[in-house]
Amino acid sequence: MAAVQSEAQLETALIKRLVSLGWDQIEIKDSSTLERNLKAQLEAHNGTAFSSDEFRRVLNHLEKGSVFEKAKTLRDRMTLQRDDGTTSYVQFFNASEWCRNRYQVTSQVTQEGSYKTRYDVTLLVNGLPLIQIELKRRGLELREAFNQINRYHRHSFWSGNALFQYVQIFVISNGVNTKYYANNRHQDFKQTFFWAEGDNEPITRLEAFTDAFLEKCFVSKMIAKYVVLHESDKVLMVLRPYQYYAVEKILDRVMKGRKNGYIWHTTGSGKTLTSFKASQVIVENPKVAKVVFVVDRADLDYQTTKEFNYFSPGSVDGTDDTKALVDQLTDPDTKLVVTTIQKLNTAITRERHEADMAAIKDERVVFVFDECHRSQFGDTHKNIVAYFSKAQLFGFTGTPILVENAIGKRTTSDLFEDCLHKYVITDAIRDENVLRFSVEYWGKLRKKDGSLMRDEEVAGIDRREFFESEKRIDGVVDWVIENHDRKTHNRQFSAIMCTGSVDALTKAYEAFRRKQAEGKHDLNVATIFTFAANEEDEDANGLIGEPDVTGGPVSETTQHSRDKLASYVADYNAMFGTNNSVDNGRAFYVYYKGLAKRMKQRDRKDFVPKQGIDILLVVNMFLTGFDAKTCNTIYVDKNLRYHGLIQAFSRTNRTLGQKKSQGNIVCFRNLKEKVDEAIALFSNKEARDTILMEPYQAYVDQFNEAAVELMKIAATPGMVDKLASEEETLAFVRAFRKLIRIRNTLTSFTEYSDDDLALNPQRFEDFKSKYLDIHDRVKSNQDDSEHKASIIDEVDFELELIRRDNINVAYILALLASIADGGDDEDARQEAASKKKAVLDMLSSEARLRSKRQLIEEFVASYLPHLSDGEGTKEAFWKYWSRKHSEAFENICEEEDLDPERFADLIESYQFSDKEPLTDELMTVLKTPPSILQRRKVANRIISRMVEYIETFEENMGDLEAA
Repeated sequence: MAAVQSEAQLETALIKRLVSLGWDQIEIKDSSTLERNLKAQLEAHNGTAFSSDEFRRVLNHLEKGSVFEKAKTLRDRMTLQRDDGTTSYVQFFNASEWCRNRYQVTSQVTQEGSYKTRYDVTLLVNGLPLIQIELKRRGLELREAFNQINRYHRHSFWSGNALFQYVQIFVISNGVNTKYYANNRHQDFKQTFFWAEGDNEPITRLEAFTDAFLEKCFVSKMIAKYVVLHESDKVLMVLRPYQYYAVEKILDRVMKGRKNGYIWHTTGSGKTLTSFKASQVIVENPKVAKVVFVVDRADLDYQTTKEFNYFSPGSVDGTDDTKALVDQLTDPDTKLVVTTIQKLNTAITRERHEADMAAIKDERVVFVFDECHRSQFGDTHKNIVAYFSKAQLFGFTGTPILVENAIGKRTTSDLFEDCLHKYVITDAIRDENVLRFSVEYWGKLRKKDGSLMRDEEVAGIDRREFFESEKRIDGVVDWVIENHDRKTHNRQFSAIMCTGSVDALTKAYEAFRRKQAEGKHDLNVATIFTFAANEEDEDANGLIGEPDVTGGPVSETTQHSRDKLASYVADYNAMFGTNNSVDNGRAFYVYYKGLAKRMKQRDRKDFVPKQGIDILLVVNMFLTGFDAKTCNTIYVDKNLRYHGLIQAFSRTNRTLGQKKSQGNIVCFRNLKEKVDEAIALFSNKEARDTILMEPYQAYVDQFNEAAVELMKIAATPGMVDKLASEEETLAFVRAFRKLIRIRNTLTSFTEYSDDDLALNPQRFEDFKSKYLDIHDRVKSNQDDSEHKASIIDEVDFELELIRRDNINVAYILALLASIADGGDDEDARQEAASKKKAVLDMLSSEARLRSKRQLIEEFVASYLPHLSDGEGTKEAFWKYWSRKHSEAFENICEEEDLDPERFADLIESYQFSDKEPLTDELMTVLKTPPSILQRRKVANRIISRMVEYIETFEENMGDLEAA
């Protein structure tokens, strides 16, 4: 039997492959060797020589800034003051002629940071480490290499002159699977990508990936053209393979002529980034006078607007003001114009702009449409082609208008000619770029023979009267209230609910409002709809219309709808302390944008649950173009079909960590045939099993099979402590992690019951405690500089799958208070003992409470026996916690020699921004700054203690006043 290829053998084979591709192998042992090599490489690249002082100035220039700022430094030239008083320019990377750089490969570079670390394979361009490759032996999970790189971020990339912060692209591989991603330390493993062929066939093996992606000219091109510096978030992004091929196809078409084309990339695959990058690259073609990147203001969220306006201030907003647009279109120095479709239409159809626009009418102008499945693109297309004699149009869409779903309209091919590249939903699910859908059907109508009745057939029994009856809508709302927390993991996620008309929406909203007043729920429900008399699907074609984001015209027939919405906006204002209105089109748009921003607030780390929308109630608005990663459920009480159905469903399937395992679709209409029809149209007939989740019982069976495998490793929780080797412990961790992944999926099904599972809840919690014990041991070992590396160190325990946000200190305190209120009889004492055990068990099994475990156990042991009532318990706990809080703060300040006031300010800043302080910031907090060599080490130790302090005393506390 052949031996498994070791990590060292994998490394040797990779370096040999890279050398054959033209990379020069060099031995670099440490930071000083890296610097000497950098000097030689920059001298050769720039055709000059640096004195020691000159190179020190170069190093000082390179050392400044964050990873994002260093990415800018890489692409800029440095103005160097020479020793003789002259000035010269130093180029670090040739981005315009990307093959004209110098290429080296090295391995096992040692960096001394918080710990001594060695990196596997480093690719140097002009002496700077721009690509870092982390390898794991075959059979190990790829995620372990990803976690290893995250440790390097924390422990050593910043050390020396921080040259490893110039890495642009990371590559991780175990030989069989190979992925790449941009240098952004806060991203999730799901933001790592396989490279692929032009037909989206993944290239997974390291040898093939090396040939395709790490060829020196190609990887330089990726860094030069396809690593994106995202200004608003200050992070690096890199294009995925299908995005790269789409841009290249468009560039090829522009180079070869004036034919149009469109890109079919499924909803949620990052079309806006692709289309904007295409626009930026087309600009480099000297034959093109101007590139106009066109977005729909209905699709603009706060973040996208911010990003575009970084590029061109004021280019995109919700107005029709076209002065700035006309100025940019007629300015020969402005090659790339970003605008909204509304402004573009105004500019080319109003007579007052005709004289100004005359100069550009007959120039070669390329238009790139961010979303081209919209119905109004037909009119815009006519206007552009009629106005610009040499217009070339490119469109992006996730759901093109094909012959089958045109319903009397022109197809996407009619408007844009050929489809240049496809990346359909089955491709995206395979690559884990979007999630599958879990579709449930409730409230189905049946004929007398028992067969299901389609919505179209309901017309014969007065379709509208049935679907909009208050009794039926009341039942739908009751179902949502009862099941919403299950679907959204106790509101860690949000939901959209869509209805068939404004009348149905108002009945649903008022049912939610009435039931809230009756104390039946505490959900934050908001709504928006246009005033149009028929914002509904009267012809039942199921194709989502184009909502007017100004609310539409107000007339005698629409006044009632506007008044209704005004009262709902007043509820919104009372709920969130805002001052919105729908008095005019501008006010409506401001409210619309505010809703979008609030729906996306859950995506942020500083999200406050009471400030979020739990359910957004709509007719058509927000069903296309709107993206919130933390929206995981849509309740559908309307007819949907073709692109309308896929667009609406796709609001839920953006990837986000492990807990979001699927997009939940709850249908209160008989849409099964329409779902199958849409899937067949936008992927293929066999794709149903790829796109839709399996039924509930399939996951029950998977869980029970996984439980059997777990108990083969450890028959009882107690047996986990007796596992003899690291290999056995690792097997347990992986087996239990598989179990929690399946359970996470199971618990979102409406029919979920603990009784269906082979592990009862208590046994599951006991195993979970052991799992968390192993995690804590690994974490403790990683913080020990003397600790020998372990095969368990890099395992991702995926704690997000077993955290419960409602279990916090306030919850524990309420339980402790109930123990004290128990009374003196034997039954009460037994119940108190049972509750105390439950509290102690919970401290072991709840990941979020383990940092507080020792403190709470001390309170239970030393203080609780002397307390006789609940209020006294709360007061005593509060005093105890405050004292421990102060003592911990004072201990850190005393032991680290910190200025208490400045340290408190630093903690407050970190809690607000969620950004670790820079070393220079920390030095101002120290009373006695350390030596230069010790600065980084001391800074990292203080940051670690600060984060631990915040986790213990500030996070996951809950509302202690209400406990």
